Formats: sequence, C-alpha cells, structure tokens
Amino acid sequence: MTTALAIIFVFGSMVMIHEFGHYMVAKLIGVRVIEFSFGFGPKIIGYQGKDTLYAWRLIPLGGFVKLHGMDAEIDEQGRTIIAPVDDEQSFMNKPVWQRMAVIAAGPLMNFVLAIVLFVGVFAYLGVPTQSNSNAIGSLVSGKPAASAGIQPGDKILAVNQEPTPDWNRLTEVIHGKPNQQLALTIEGAKGNKTHVVSIKTEKDAQTGYGMIGIAPQVVYMHASILQSTGFGLQRTLDFTKFIVVTLTQMVTGKIPADVGGPVMIAQAIGEGAHEGLSNLLGLTGVLSIQLGLINLFPIPALDGSRLVFLLFEGLRGKPLNPEKENMIHLVGFVLLMALMIAVTYKDVVRLFVKAG
Repeated sequence: MTTALAIIFVFGSMVMIHEFGHYMVAKLIGVRVIEFSFGFGPKIIGYQGKDTLYAWRLIPLGGFVKLHGMDAEIDEQGRTIIAPVDDEQSFMNKPVWQRMAVIAAGPLMNFVLAIVLFVGVFAYLGVPTQSNSNAIGSLVSGKPAASAGIQPGDKILAVNQEPTPDWNRLTEVIHGKPNQQLALTIEGAKGNKTHVVSIKTEKDAQTGYGMIGIAPQVVYMHASILQSTGFGLQRTLDFTKFIVVTLTQMVTGKIPADVGGPVMIAQAIGEGAHEGLSNLLGLTGVLSIQLGLINLFPIPALDGSRLVFLLFEGLRGKPLNPEKENMIHLVGFVLLMALMIAVTYKDVVRLFVKAG
C-alpha cells in the first residue's frame, strides 16, 4: 500500500506540476483551457468552470491539459472543429513567442518542483555533509566489502598495516590498489575487538581506481531557509549536469546505454518510500529533473519538438502544414511507445533474473 501511494504521489506530482505550467501560462496569455485533469481514463468527478472542466479521472498516474485550438476538436456530431482566425482564445492564433512560452512552461515547472523539494529536504533535515571519519556509512550490494561481511559502522583502521585515520587517506590507499588483495584491519561497529579481513579490490572501468564498494557516513548540518534555497538550486544544477553528461555518454557510446523504464522507476520509488519521506522527496526531485529535460529534447510528440516547430514557424514566417506536423507527432508517439514497451520488457526480465 505504501509503495502504491508513493508511486501515485511521485508520478502525479511530477506530471501535474508539468501540466500546471502549461495551464498557468495559457491562462495568462488568454488561451481557453478546455480541460485540466488529474489522471487518465474515464472521469470520476468533475467541475465545469466558466471555460474549463476540472476533472479527476480513473488512473491517477499523471494528468493532462487540453487547450482550445492546439489540437483538433470534435463536436457532438463527430465533426472536426477548426478555430476561426479571429478567435482570440485559440492557441494557434497567438503569437509564436507566446505559444513557445506555453510549451516551455511545462518542463520549466519540473525544475521548479525539484528546487522546492530539495529546499524542503535541506531545511527540514539539514545539509548532508560527508564525514571524514574512517567509519563506513553504507555498502554497495554485491561488491567486495559487502561480500566479505563488512558492516555499516565498521571502522577500517588500516590497509595492509598502513594506518588509515580518516576517509581521505582510506580512499587514497584503496584507489591506488586496483585488482589487488588487501588486508583490512577492522574495528566492529559496536567497538568489538579488531580483526583482519582479506579482500580483493575491483578496478573501476572509468577511472582505473581500486574499489571495494563502500561509502562514508553522512552527517547533517542545520541550514537556514536562505542557505537551503542556495543548496537546493545548486543540487538541481548538479543533477541536471549529471543527467545531461550521462545521456551524452550513452549516445556517444562512452558508457553502456542502461536505461530503466517504468518498472524500475516504480521499484526505486517503493524503496525510497520505505527509506523515509526525505528520500522519497529527493527521488521525486531527481525524476522531475529527468522529466523536464527529456521533454525538452526535440523528439516528436514531446514539448521539445513542438518548440522546434514553433521556432521553424517564427523563422519561416508561416507554420508547417498541420497535417504533416500531426503525422510527425503521431509517428514519434508510436516510436516512443515501442521504446517504452521494450524498456519495460527489459525491466521485467532484469527483475526476474535478480529474483532468480
């Protein structure tokens, strides 16, 4: 139940803040919003405002905004309605720059959501800071340290009898010994008698460093709202850069194209929910950045492609043939769905292999 509620919260908040961006700017420039709905599928409840239907639909994983004049509208007799050129409430009759603002507002709000979530986490918990203690904070499952039975809270006092009084020295020694057998002098988390553990390092493919799969302890420092805001902005920028660099390396073949789909995302959300509210909010922030970035890519059926078409219209002085543009978006949507199915299948296979 917790996982299901967490998934609804994460997907719902990310998509609804995205759609609210479109809605807010459309209203601001005078475009009539036909419908603003939470969820998909059949309508459960709704309120018909002066111009807009506000609805809650059956499948609570996102939502949508329908703008007058943006897509083909069908009347009760099944006829296609085309907004007259003098219809001031039609999306298509607005200047190019205003239409671009409506489209760009969705992804932009995803970044705003990430900033707000990060600021909230920092203001509530404090700013996470890496401890320089030689105590282990966490371990990576399946890596040498975890396989050797080392536990969080254990202290690594020495490596091959060389003292490692702090984390900086500890990492220097281990990084300098890839694919080597090490003797770690361990003090148990509960202050037990020291003992020696034999372990072989792995060689990191990108850096060439020796690795055993350990991370330092994290301590939280109190921060004011102003400080938290600065850290929230910085965290959003850092994650944005990281995602862009990672995707670029995948496209260029520098790293394997290992992309998780809805199943893996749902699993990560479930794990985050069980680890605490702050972890779930942080994960939501990261996923919101990903959603905002991906929507800015010039992929047919996404906001980025609509921005490209509008830019082309502005430079050309007239729009692309609507039928051609709709066909491009349709083809793009079909390809995206095919990719989503393929990634989902890969996720399911990965889960079964992991379970086996």
